[in-house]
Amino acid sequence: MDFILLDYTTLRVIWWLLLGVLLIGFAVMDGFDLGVGALLPFVARTDEERRLVINTIGPVWEGNQVWLVLGGGAIFAAWPPLYAVSFSGFYLAMFVILFALILRPVGFKYRGKMPSQRWRNNWDWALFIGGFVPALIMGVAVGNVLLGVPYHFDDSQRVWYTGTFFGLLTPFALLAGLLSVAMLVSHGAAMLVLKTDGPVADRSARFGSIAAIVSFVLFAAGGAWVALGLPGYAVTSQVISDGASNPLLKSAELTAAGGWMHNYSAMPATILAPVVGLIGALASAVLLRKRRGGLAFIASGLSIAGIIFTVGFAIFPFLLPSSSQPGSSLTLWDASSSHLTLWIMLLATVVFLPIIIGYTTWVYRVLKGKTTLTEMGENPNAY
Repeated sequence: MDFILLDYTTLRVIWWLLLGVLLIGFAVMDGFDLGVGALLPFVARTDEERRLVINTIGPVWEGNQVWLVLGGGAIFAAWPPLYAVSFSGFYLAMFVILFALILRPVGFKYRGKMPSQRWRNNWDWALFIGGFVPALIMGVAVGNVLLGVPYHFDDSQRVWYTGTFFGLLTPFALLAGLLSVAMLVSHGAAMLVLKTDGPVADRSARFGSIAAIVSFVLFAAGGAWVALGLPGYAVTSQVISDGASNPLLKSAELTAAGGWMHNYSAMPATILAPVVGLIGALASAVLLRKRRGGLAFIASGLSIAGIIFTVGFAIFPFLLPSSSQPGSSLTLWDASSSHLTLWIMLLATVVFLPIIIGYTTWVYRVLKGKTTLTEMGENPNAY
């Protein structure tokens, strides 16, 4: 494999970063769709207002889900053991997320099929569930990554998950879930302020600024919990960054409270991630109050990126710690695909990711401007 220009260690780090970028892409691009859905029953009080809210995301929500597909595909192809553990151990949680996500296209398509207001109200609440539930469960999943998940590998590297769905709903994980909801609601509110006028924009600004402040408070509280009361994990054997992808070749252990803070003391520059997360949330709250939707959207997007990178930097090099058998924990040094696979995937990413970003930019440029009731009436494809 002399034609491969990057060594195995470098490729693993690149794909760890790319995984973070894809997760941020999903949270920022599809996240505002989820936030708008969660806000729908509260910022729109009449049928016309609810149609207005739906049509702010109607033309783009399907395209935004490409980031979900990319993230899931990257985990499947670049980190197969992580995919196997998370999609088997979190099976019921994944099913709940998928059920809620399925409600979105059904709600969009069926809502206007009958003139009955009761029919439409029921589908509006379905769209609320399709926004709120995935945001909550995904945040709970991130909280459980920090706590560690009860699974282990046997000698043949078959994975055994020993937890339950309700075992995932611990106080810290629920805090992480509520943080996820708050940050995506504020992000969705910023999009509504950017795309609408009148009462809908006013209510969105009010709810969004509250959600941004809640996001700031929960993120700060979660950070204090991690720093002062939450144990971390550490690899106790020699790290072989270019070795075989076999998690059973290492040893790891649960550390004392505050163990996840080690990387921040070892790499001081990483403190920028939580700083950006906190400042972005505060800036979003202020900008929403001032009805600066575009700037608020950028600020909330930066806050989302800061929060996600905060978790990534804290647990590095872990991808998914095991609470029942720490030695089975997955790290980026022992859970990746082969050297050749990562290289081929990187080449494909270099080609196709700019294309995705390019056509997404073009779509949003074409659709720029406010969504109005007049335009909805003139557009036969409006919801």
